[in-house]
Amino acid sequence: MHNQETGLYSVQSRPKNASGKPPHHCCNSRDSLDELFMDEYWTEVENITLSGEGKGDAEPQDVVQLKLPDEGEQEKAWLTEAGLAPLFDESASDPEDMMGLLFTLTRTQAAAVEKRFETIRKRSKQHHIPDVRDIFKLPGTLESKVSLPHVLLTRTNLVVGQGNGAGPSEQSVSEPETDINLELSFSDQALSYKEDSKTSSEALTDTDDTLPNFKLSRDKTGLTKMGDLSPQDMKKVHRLVLIEMTALFDTAGIDLKAHKAVKLKVKESGLFGVPLATLLEQDQRRQPGTKVPIILQRLIFHIEEEGLDTEWLLRIPGSATRVKAVHVELEGKFYEGLFSWESLKQHDAASLLKLFIRELPHPLLTVEYLIAFMAVLKLPTKTQQLQALNLVVLLLPESSRDVLKALMEFLQRVIDHKEQNKMTLNNVAVVMAPNIFMFKGFRNKISMQQELSMATETANIVRLLIRYQNLLWTIPKFIMNQVRKQNTENQKKISKERAMRKLLKKIAYDREKPEKQKKPPSEADSSSQGFIRVQAPQFSKVSMAVQLTEELQAFDVLSHFLSQKSSVSVKREDLCLYEIGGNIKERCLDEDTYMKDLLELNPSAKWVIKWVIQRWDTHTLPAMS
Repeated sequence: MHNQETGLYSVQSRPKNASGKPPHHCCNSRDSLDELFMDEYWTEVENITLSGEGKGDAEPQDVVQLKLPDEGEQEKAWLTEAGLAPLFDESASDPEDMMGLLFTLTRTQAAAVEKRFETIRKRSKQHHIPDVRDIFKLPGTLESKVSLPHVLLTRTNLVVGQGNGAGPSEQSVSEPETDINLELSFSDQALSYKEDSKTSSEALTDTDDTLPNFKLSRDKTGLTKMGDLSPQDMKKVHRLVLIEMTALFDTAGIDLKAHKAVKLKVKESGLFGVPLATLLEQDQRRQPGTKVPIILQRLIFHIEEEGLDTEWLLRIPGSATRVKAVHVELEGKFYEGLFSWESLKQHDAASLLKLFIRELPHPLLTVEYLIAFMAVLKLPTKTQQLQALNLVVLLLPESSRDVLKALMEFLQRVIDHKEQNKMTLNNVAVVMAPNIFMFKGFRNKISMQQELSMATETANIVRLLIRYQNLLWTIPKFIMNQVRKQNTENQKKISKERAMRKLLKKIAYDREKPEKQKKPPSEADSSSQGFIRVQAPQFSKVSMAVQLTEELQAFDVLSHFLSQKSSVSVKREDLCLYEIGGNIKERCLDEDTYMKDLLELNPSAKWVIKWVIQRWDTHTLPAMS
């Protein structure tokens, strides 16, 4: 395959044997699965090849192309995505917002920022990039002549979570790790581990193939999942997670070079081979609030409806001829409700599900973060690998993240029936790995040796995604604390601008109406009196007083509301108690949240009950026919 002048990434492919399976060699990959399981991987690759997929696709723009960024552009793109473009571009907006972000960073996060900034300065030859001290000063302080990266590097871990989580120094190198510490920065934990390991005779690399039984310790202020936050706070989360992920890989000496997605000519309608964003847009016109494409939901629903006890489910392919015919039929009849699901065989439906994933014009794990997923296994411990995977999952676009979650949940349900269907975690991982990672045109871009090396790596990544999915879609508490701190800093800036105007208005108001009755007690006043006030405007509930105790949880507040509002025909699981205002924009609370502990973390918050759109459920999925 010839190299193109545009810089498109392309590695000359070596010839493979007729089955598409490279000759087997001993693989030294960490966490390697045994040869028996990997044979199933190559069988799946062979099935994909024999299906004739991709034949006749003559237009090169229909195949994903990977482009490596030009020299110096990688760091600029990274800083821009992290919300730090003003560090190298004076015309970039929101410099004050950037300052709020910078002052929440931990030691390792700040080092990651400075590394990228210094790289830009060193590589810049066409024009001079001013020193950071010339762009931003620390107003009103003696430190105003010190560049921001230097100021940040002199800071210790500024964001420390509340609770009794074990610190990095308590993580013994020689003892198995079962707890995931969400209280402290992952990169700071990794740096502490690395420093402790210098004086230890233990090998730094964890080569055990077993998957630890990691526990997600409960947090009294509540766990935060993807989808619980407002778009404004999610923007902050994305920036912080990107910086944290990079800092974690920096700690291990792993330099990520993300590819750029080259713009493709893609289908603008249909079911298969359509971008997720386009597919969801057309689905949401039919079913508002859709998070997972309806066709994928329907395929999963049909597979489960037929029963998950079927032997070798997902492993045995459907008939290639039937699958092609059904593929065409679905494209023409699905949305009209004319497709006959009763005639669709279960193995054919499973093959169509895998085809849907493979046919996405952009990889489900995205071109931008595919390398980051692959790099996870290079980290020295299972804990760090899981922490990195958590961060990369959080970075995915919302559409990819939701589809990946729905897929992992389905795969876990298949595994739950392993006694009957013989599909264990390893079986499912090796069968699904090529379908998730081998996007359209992928095999033409890598060599035989690369494909062999990637086989076990991708299977292991899928194992981690399935096994630890309950953790991977959780936003770490230290990130949440940084978001809260950033919001607090921004509020201070706003308060200073409005302080005098508010004061003058208050003085004028008091003079004009001295005898006016006092305003109702605030949320803070109410809590000091031993109760909180909860509002439910969607249900015409102006205010509800709830006794504040040490054991009061969000679950109890919702139950109390439903017991008082007998006319409300809604299930508790369709409601959420929100934390609004103070140091957070909006957050749907975990039902196990202890209200008194959260009130201490955010004394100015208001509490509002809202109706929430639940994740799709195969038991309530509306049929298209």
